[in-house]
Formats: sequence, C-alpha cells, structure tokens
Amino acid sequence: MLIHPVRVWRSADDFPRGEHLAAKIAEVAVDPVAVEPEVAEMVRNRIIDNAAVSAAAVLRRPVAVARQQALAHPKAQGANVFGVGGSYSVEWAAWANGVAVRELDFHDTFLAEDYSHPGDNIPPLVAVAQQLGVCGADLIRGVVTAYEIQIDLVNGICLHEHKIDHVAHLGPAVAAGIGSMLRLDAETIYQAIGQALHLTTSTRQSRKGAISSWKAFAPAHAGKIAIEAVDRAMRGEGSPAPIWEGEDGVMAWLLGGPEREYLVPLPAPGEPKRAILDSYTKEYSAEYQSQAPIDLARRLRARIGDLGQIAKIVLHTSHHTHHVIGTGSGDPQKFDPDASRETLDHSLPYIFAVALQDGSWHHERSYAPERAHRPDTVQLWHKISTVEDPEWTRRYHSTDPAEKAAGARAEVTLKNGEVISDELAVADAHPLGARPFRREQYVQKFAQLAEDVVEPVEQQRFLTAVDSLAELRAGALGALNVVVDPRVLDKAPAIPPGIFG
Repeated sequence: MLIHPVRVWRSADDFPRGEHLAAKIAEVAVDPVAVEPEVAEMVRNRIIDNAAVSAAAVLRRPVAVARQQALAHPKAQGANVFGVGGSYSVEWAAWANGVAVRELDFHDTFLAEDYSHPGDNIPPLVAVAQQLGVCGADLIRGVVTAYEIQIDLVNGICLHEHKIDHVAHLGPAVAAGIGSMLRLDAETIYQAIGQALHLTTSTRQSRKGAISSWKAFAPAHAGKIAIEAVDRAMRGEGSPAPIWEGEDGVMAWLLGGPEREYLVPLPAPGEPKRAILDSYTKEYSAEYQSQAPIDLARRLRARIGDLGQIAKIVLHTSHHTHHVIGTGSGDPQKFDPDASRETLDHSLPYIFAVALQDGSWHHERSYAPERAHRPDTVQLWHKISTVEDPEWTRRYHSTDPAEKAAGARAEVTLKNGEVISDELAVADAHPLGARPFRREQYVQKFAQLAEDVVEPVEQQRFLTAVDSLAELRAGALGALNVVVDPRVLDKAPAIPPGIFG
C-alpha cells in the first residue's frame, strides 16, 4: 500500500491534478490488476449476506416505502427490485435495494478511523450491472474496487469527529466501483468521485438522539447519488475540484481544516485489491460495536446466575463505543423503552441487558415493544453504563489485525459486593473470533432469514447463481435478484401515496 498525505491547498497554489486524492482513487479504479480467488469468494459471500438481511427486512415499513417508490419508475431493460419481478429505473432499484440491505443493521462492517458498512456498495453496483448488461466477472471487479476505496478512506479519514455521517466515504466508493466495473477512463471516474463526495456529505444527526428510519435510507441515497454522478460524468460533466483538498472543500470546512493532514492508504499500481478481506459481517442485528458485547453477555450469564442480584454493570470500552452506543453519548433515548428500533440498536446498555437475560439475540423479538417494556429488563438496563478505557481505544485504532478490537471488558458488581469480570476483544463471528463466518455460515444466515419469506426452490436458485457469478454472461445478472412469495409481500404495511404515486 502507498500512503498518501492529504491536506488543504489554496486555489493559488500549484497543486497538480494528478496529486488530487480523487485522481489517485481513479487510478486505483482503472488499474487492471486481477481479482484474487479468495477476494472473489468473499464478494459472493457478501452478496449472499445482503440477500439474507434484505429478506428479513422485506416487510418493514421503510423497505416497503422505498420499494413502492421504485415500483413507480418502471423501465424496460432496467434493474431489479429485491423481492419482486419486473424491471425498474436503475437509480430507484438501487435506492430500494439499498434500504432493504441497511434497514436491520445486520450486514457487514469495517471500523477504523471511521465507521462503514461496505456492503452498501453492492446494491448500486448490481443495479447498474443489471441495467447495462454487465457480466459477472466485471461486477466482481467493481465490487472489489468499491470495497477497497471505502475501506481505505475509512482507514485514513475520520468523519464522525466532525459530526459528518459515514456515508460521505460511501459515495466516492460507489462512483469508483461503478467506474471500475464499466471500465471507464480515469478522467470520467475522477469527475464522478468529486460529484459523489460533494453531494453525499451530511451530518451525523441521523445517528444521534431519536434515531429515525433515515438511518436505513442514508446509504441508499448515497448510492443513488453516485449513480447519477457517474451518469453525468459519462456525458462529459465535471465536478468541484479539488473536492477534498480545495480551500473551500470538504477538508477545509467539514473536516479538520487547513492545518490538518490525513494519511490515506491506497494500493500501489499492480497491487491486488484485498480490503474486502479486512471487513466482517454481523451475526446479530445490532450496531457492530455491540457484537462482541452480546457474545460476552451470553458467556457471563452462567457465571452470574441470578441476574436479580446485580447491583451494577460497567462496560469498559473504546471511545467510539462509549460515545456512539454507550452512556458517553448523553442520549436519554438510549434508556427509553418507547425509543425507536433504530435507537435501541444503538443502545449498548439495552442490548447487553437483553442478551444477558435471553442468552441470544433476534432481529425482531429482541426489539419488540413488549420486550423493551419488561419491568425486569428496564431495571437491569438502567444498571448498565459504559466508560472509555484508553487501552480499548488504542486497540480499536490499531492497524495490526491481531490486536485490533471492537469489544469490551464487563465488570459486574453483585449486591453482596462480589465483582465478576470478563472481556472479549472481537465477536465470535469475526475472522479472528471463536466461530468465524465462512461460506457455510453465510448460507445458514440466508436460510434462517429467508425462511417463510422465500420459497426453498428460489433460495437454491439464487445460491446457485451466486456460486457461478464469475461465469454469468452479460445480461444474466438478473439471476441475482431474489423473488419473494407474493403472499408474503401482501403482508407489507399499507403505504399512502406520495408524489411518485
């Protein structure tokens, strides 16, 4: 990897185009380096993972809303909308599928200087591939590039420090991935990246306080915007430049300012793109930094015994975990039984309490209103707090995979004064965890979440198509769409009409 210093430049400075971060990303996108077999295999795994969580979310209101919006934009020889037949305008298909993938907070993640869900790249790339008749091998190439760029940006530039939502790294990644998939020239990709970044920066209020359904729509919006940016760039339109480094650009006014320098790693020419292998999926439908604590809670249950004897629980964890999903956020909503599902899945005290009591986690039952209102749950929930531990913060930011951690140490104080402690650095499903996810686990997750939603024959047809993805010819990527039993879709919430019908 090459490390690229990125800082603000004045308009009067001599800052060559080739030194712009957007130009360097574009060069990575056009590099014809071959995709390694294990990387291609992980692309297939993540396509399965996305289908799994989409199936589980297919009846949820935000997904139904996005689907209805997409269905209002039919197009001959367009793209597919998850769960239904027919063909629809590419940007709206990407929109609906992006919401379905993100709704349950249940797909893959990468954490470093910032957060990310790189699986959000897949819906817009698949939609473009379907509408333009791209072959399976080129889709794989594009997805690999998109993962690489988003993860590299997450490794180098912290957005949340300045209260910018993490989808600001997703827009450029989607643009680069589409450019790589379509084999566009570096100039076109450069312009698309600039437009995508310019139009996908927003504040983190979408993940603060009373968290709404927009959390699911935000990455879908970024993917939709990136598709439109690539379309304009292909037609010869330009973008603000330099988009990151300009004196009125993103870094100068939205991030660290003129004095700040960021170090962004990117593959050297000819270096394989392997970043997807650094990401990891979720076993549980909850914010990623709660994955290891859920496993830790399950492990502690037997040692604690009678949960009624707990006086307090303190979770020692990283700055990120404490301030985003812990009590360091200062959000009273994280202790409110009437809070939205989106808020509860960003409340580590709630998640730890339920995992302790149930010894398991379910994407629906664990968030049910009656579950959140159980008196013994509310009582335990309010006994749990988080604190930042510098060592956990250091490990969170470590670049050494062997010590990088997104876990916690739990100190459980009983009413008799006894203290029970345990810690877990990574989730069991993490590549370095006790039960790392491999193809078998991805398929099992799909089968579990698609049960009673997708007919077994359709499940198998989809898995067979994914297995042969690299061999799928141009125009055959409609096989990646999963069709849901219409009787299931009939149970979706009724959505009132809007502007689109």
